[in-house]
Amino acid sequence: MKTNNTEGLTMFEINVLVQQGGRFVVFPNTISKLFKKFKRSNIYFVRPEENTFKYALKHFFLNLTVSWKMFPLGPVYVVKSLYYLIKGGKDYTEAILDELNQNKPAYNPDIEFLKYN
Repeated sequence: MKTNNTEGLTMFEINVLVQQGGRFVVFPNTISKLFKKFKRSNIYFVRPEENTFKYALKHFFLNLTVSWKMFPLGPVYVVKSLYYLIKGGKDYTEAILDELNQNKPAYNPDIEFLKYN
């Protein structure tokens, strides 16, 4: 999944922003095609002083226009998206940081020195 709002940031900068109060949030979407339902979601990196309302509102209107048609659980998904709109999204900071640190470990100059000597 693509993480939005992390363009141009290094792992060090992301870790510093998370320590200052930044977080990775998800706003769930549910889209139905006939009898199948697809759950999609986008991951957003919210900086420490940034508001999540602008991200959540788009997903709420998407759920309001598309998900309510699913019977019988469509209205439940709309209420769930409203709950996450009010709450500020599902917080997935720890899981995403663990994955990022495994895929892009921090720079360790001692290891780089040993590789070339």
